[in-house]
Amino acid sequence: MAIDERDFRRALGQFATGITVVTTRDGHGRAMGLTVNSFAAVSLVPPLVMVCIDNRSDTHAGFDASGVFGVSVLGEGQEAFSRRFATPGREKFAASDLLTGETGVALVPGALAHIECRVGAKLPGGDHTIYVGEVLRLHVAAGRPLLYHGGGYCRLDDPEETTA
Repeated sequence: MAIDERDFRRALGQFATGITVVTTRDGHGRAMGLTVNSFAAVSLVPPLVMVCIDNRSDTHAGFDASGVFGVSVLGEGQEAFSRRFATPGREKFAASDLLTGETGVALVPGALAHIECRVGAKLPGGDHTIYVGEVLRLHVAAGRPLLYHGGGYCRLDDPEETTA
C-alpha cells in the first residue's frame, strides 16, 4: 500500500513536539544551524541523544566536518529563534545574540536546555541522516517549552487556568 505524502505529513503533525535549534560548524569553523523537531533521547547511561538532519540541508555537512553539535531546547517565548533558524543561509548568524558553548557550537541564549554533543554514530534514514550524539556538556533552566502541533506553534495549557 502506497502512503500519500500529504496524509503522512498530516498524521505526523498530530504528534506534538518540542522545538530545538541544532548547531554545528563547517570545515572552516563557521557556525551552521537549523530548527529541528526530530530530536529525542536515546540512552540515559551513557547519555545519548539523536537528531535527524535533512540530507539537502546546508547544515548537514557540518556534522561530519566538526564532529560536534549543540542542541538548544527552546522555551515559549523563543518562537523568533525557531523561525529564524528555519530559513536557509548564514544570515541567521549575523546577529551577535548567540552564545558559544565549550565545544565551540552556537547556542540560543535563554533556552530551556543546552546540550553539547560529540557525533557518536551516523545512520541513514531515508532523506535524512540520523546523528547520535554523546552528551559532553549540558545546562538546564526552568521554563515552559515551545511546542509545535498541527502545522503551528502552540502552548501548554496552564493547569490553574483549566481547573478554575
